[in-house]
Amino acid sequence: MLSDRLFQTLPIRQARSFLWGWLLPLVILPVLAFSPKLLAQDVKGAEAAFNEGIQYIQQGKVNEATAAFQRASQLNPKMAAAHYNLGLTLRQQGQLQPAATAFYQATQVDPEFALAYANLGAALLEGNNLPQAIAYLQRAIELDPKLALAHYNLGLVHEQQGRWDQAAALFKRAIELTPKSPEAHYHLGYVYQRQGKLREATAALQESIKLNPKYAEAHYSMGSLLFDQGNFEGALASFRRSAEANSNYANAYYGAGLAFLRLNRPADARQVLQYAKDLYIRQGNTAWANRAEQQLQRTQSSSR
Repeated sequence: MLSDRLFQTLPIRQARSFLWGWLLPLVILPVLAFSPKLLAQDVKGAEAAFNEGIQYIQQGKVNEATAAFQRASQLNPKMAAAHYNLGLTLRQQGQLQPAATAFYQATQVDPEFALAYANLGAALLEGNNLPQAIAYLQRAIELDPKLALAHYNLGLVHEQQGRWDQAAALFKRAIELTPKSPEAHYHLGYVYQRQGKLREATAALQESIKLNPKYAEAHYSMGSLLFDQGNFEGALASFRRSAEANSNYANAYYGAGLAFLRLNRPADARQVLQYAKDLYIRQGNTAWANRAEQQLQRTQSSSR
């Protein structure tokens, strides 16, 4: 039989949320540095294409922006900001490997470009290449010790590896630098929960929810924390808020089903567990669909 402890069965990858850098306007970096072999018309063309890409982003046209930044980087390969912005738009389109390549090219053009290293590390982290992610994120912090997203993403690496103390320290530093980051507070709460520091976990999750009341994962983690403390009514309320924040978040319905079971409400449990199972199936998560089915079988035995 499956354990009722939600936290033991929550996949870490589903709880991760990456932070990425921001688009750079042309004026931020010395993007006009170029090789003598570059023609003046190419440099001007690169500038025009770059600014065109910024305009496309402002209009929500990511595909067109990607093409414009790509054109700018081809016309002037020494334009670090073009490579960098290209990486961001490629990442937004889910093209991790090309995004990582673009960020890497930005670091080659400008070896002091901390944001490029940070986003390269984030791309590698999302691609599960942890050793290289660590190296580039550490380099970003060396270049800019106040770059919060580098501390945060490096914290995610340590979190995934189960290095709770290191992860907590990095999330705390990220919070010092950006106190209004709900993601950093959420993951700090998650780490505290794994360490058994329930009071600290509660405070961190509450702050995350205060900063972003629609943070489905934070509500879910609060629910799992309350569940493990035997507060099933409180857990159920948190799971409901999680589902309200994201109606496709299957874990919220799964957690609510377990809470209903503990509250001896098998009919309600059966309804939300079936919904969770259907969501898992639609999302291609067979393992968790099977777990939901096992819990559904428990509702049958509970109603007899």
